[in-house]
Amino acid sequence: MSAISISNLKLLKILDEGTQEIFHGCSQEWYPTEWQRFSGCGPSVASTILFYLLSSRSESVFEAGISSRNSCLPFMEEVWEYVTPTERGIPSAKMFCESVRAYVRSKGLKIDCGFIDVPEEKALRPALSEISGFIEKALLSDLPVGFLLLCNGKLQEVEAWHWVTIVSLEQPGSGAPVVVEILDKGQIKRIDLDLWLETTGLGGSFAYFSIRGKR
Repeated sequence: MSAISISNLKLLKILDEGTQEIFHGCSQEWYPTEWQRFSGCGPSVASTILFYLLSSRSESVFEAGISSRNSCLPFMEEVWEYVTPTERGIPSAKMFCESVRAYVRSKGLKIDCGFIDVPEEKALRPALSEISGFIEKALLSDLPVGFLLLCNGKLQEVEAWHWVTIVSLEQPGSGAPVVVEILDKGQIKRIDLDLWLETTGLGGSFAYFSIRGKR
């Protein structure tokens, strides 16, 4: 079995000081307003990915170790100002990439975005091997992947019209399903990528970012 993951998942452990619960990545449930909590999956995934990239590389603009909910929330609010959901959330990889790029540029840094779309029409969708290859390329470069599920299909672990963060990929071979490990609202979940691709009614998108230093 081939398994690939980001190099330091521990970096994304965040302590809720009130409950002493450990979260993995930023949770949209932490935002202070009802609208933010309802629509904030995109900004929270962007916050998770950006924190990982900026804190694990030498050109970080943050102090190392946002390890608590209280210290994470101001960063999430700052990201929200650029990665701002519409009434339909952030419904495309293009919009996600453009808004994240705007935030990073505001910090005087350069960023590249790679993305792949899965259209609603099945005949136009990329093959599973192309999608898994895209995810593998990102993870091998230590880049978490944002995953938009416009429709969750038969997946029970995650909701529809929702962004999550992919941190690992398992490709067992011999007809076994391709599994990705995701961060969703502070939890680690495992989902069957084959099942999603076969059963999603609306498709979705995948995106990753690479920060290239100062402009």
